[in-house]
Amino acid sequence: MDAFDADVLIYAADARNEIGGSVRGLFTSVEPGADVGIGSVLLLPEVLALPMRRGATDEIASLAGLLGRLDLRSADEATAAYAASLGAEYGLRAADAIHLATAALAGADRFVTNNRRDFTKSIREIDVTYPEDLPAA
Repeated sequence: MDAFDADVLIYAADARNEIGGSVRGLFTSVEPGADVGIGSVLLLPEVLALPMRRGATDEIASLAGLLGRLDLRSADEATAAYAASLGAEYGLRAADAIHLATAALAGADRFVTNNRRDFTKSIREIDVTYPEDLPAA
């Protein structure tokens, strides 16, 4: 099972974005309507706030379609406590730590992100996977 960071979903929502192609491939390789993976509910404001502010209805629809294929997990107290630990260990900001904690606690096989600065391959709790590590779409 895959877990997703906000950046790769934003890239995947834009059909012209080359980086997003391999991420879009993950969504098209799964039966329509089936969950593709998991994510934190924090993905909602992270990916939708800017296009909503701009009134970008096509972008909102594309992002909502991707988000609708994820099992979005709430940030409960256990997730927040684990995120605090991960944030301290890896120097992550709160939202990034929540995404990583959500992925690890859900038992995801990999965390798909393009954020190399915060999510390095040295993270031990889950396989950090960058778009170019995915099969070509």
